[in-house]
Amino acid sequence: MMKFEDAPLPVTSWAMQMRALSTEKPTSLVQTLTGAILGCGGWVLSRGANDAGTISVLFEFERRTCLEIYSVLVGAGLELSQCGHNQLTELCRCTRLHPKAFGDQVASIELEILTYPVQMKGESRLPEVA
Repeated sequence: MMKFEDAPLPVTSWAMQMRALSTEKPTSLVQTLTGAILGCGGWVLSRGANDAGTISVLFEFERRTCLEIYSVLVGAGLELSQCGHNQLTELCRCTRLHPKAFGDQVASIELEILTYPVQMKGESRLPEVA
């Protein structure tokens, strides 16, 4: 008789789309994220920013590093959407419960980050008049 633990696990595709907000400058955020993802053993497939400050990053990683990936996204100052947090939490939970079955699988994230500047207290956006 086959036990539940012995039953084959389904192959699940973890191709996720996420949105986030950030107050960082787009150019430095792209560099920080790229370095952090590569440092966790991930692969950055594409990255870019437009004139409106929207950043797009497509990357992949082995599921065994999902907690590190989640940590670097939050550590870089991203405010992930609730859906993004839920997706990463479920990925980490599922991978932790079945590390031998899923650890070597590749997950991908298509991340869109909206950036906006933070105005410092006392700072004016108007140019000074001489």
